[in-house]
Amino acid sequence: MKQFIIRRIGYSLLSLFLLSLTIFLFVRVTGDPMTLLVEPGARPEDIEAMRHQFGLDQPLWVQYWLFVTSFLTGDLGQSFYYRTPVLELYFQRLPNSLVLAAVAMVLSLAIGIPSGILAAVRVGGFWDSFGKTFALLGLSLPQFWVGLVLILFFSVYLGWLPSSGAGGIAHLLMPAFTLGWYFAAAHMRLTRSSMLEVLGSEYVKLARLKGLPESLVIGKHALKNALIPVITLAGINLVVMINVAVVVETVFAWPGIGRLLYEGITFRDFPVVQCVVVIGGSMIIVVNLLVDILYAIIDPRIRLES
Repeated sequence: MKQFIIRRIGYSLLSLFLLSLTIFLFVRVTGDPMTLLVEPGARPEDIEAMRHQFGLDQPLWVQYWLFVTSFLTGDLGQSFYYRTPVLELYFQRLPNSLVLAAVAMVLSLAIGIPSGILAAVRVGGFWDSFGKTFALLGLSLPQFWVGLVLILFFSVYLGWLPSSGAGGIAHLLMPAFTLGWYFAAAHMRLTRSSMLEVLGSEYVKLARLKGLPESLVIGKHALKNALIPVITLAGINLVVMINVAVVVETVFAWPGIGRLLYEGITFRDFPVVQCVVVIGGSMIIVVNLLVDILYAIIDPRIRLES
């Protein structure tokens, strides 16, 4: 068990290293941020002074080393555009993203799990066809298109909801539904496939042979085991919703982490982009690590096969 945990931790650290190196190099191929930060007609010596101020005149390997050492000490640098520490910007936007992600996750689970159960129980019937169509639309329709249609219908035509910004519950409904729509389809598909696998297992067949009511067989025996992979996916999706809801937060002008990432990319604000991507990636890596360890504790075959 110890070797399994050590191996998984090693894989996680390697993934984090590759992620940090990739995003560090990626943001630097987008161009020189000084061209967007200085005023038109600025003198070359002024541009060089700003490059020196932000450490962009040093070799890439030196910049990466400084980035890694700063990250390990909890300092992710200062924003080029906002001139404030990026962690401060991150935690200012984090509450808005947490609220949006929480509501979107509740909607996605409330829609995805029941529809997946109905599709699995009524295979080949109306609910199965409806669930497949819903999953296809949810996974194929772009989020920006869904958001714009909602704005056009509920804000422009009906005037029921505000089109953008953050505030009360009315500001939250459309972005939460737009964000949760895609993940509801993913949860529906996984719930359906997991339920079909469990319903075909021997212990479910035995429970039916004993004469137990179908509702008890599905609710107590099948659903409990079928939801394990769904909850695992939901945990990872929640991290994605918090950190990478770029399209939804941009369409609805929601002041969250995703919009901060969009602003960082727009202004070539290297520290902001690096901060958001590395923190989001770290969250996903930690969640996967904990899930792997829990699975190994629950099922010894996993660690023995590894």
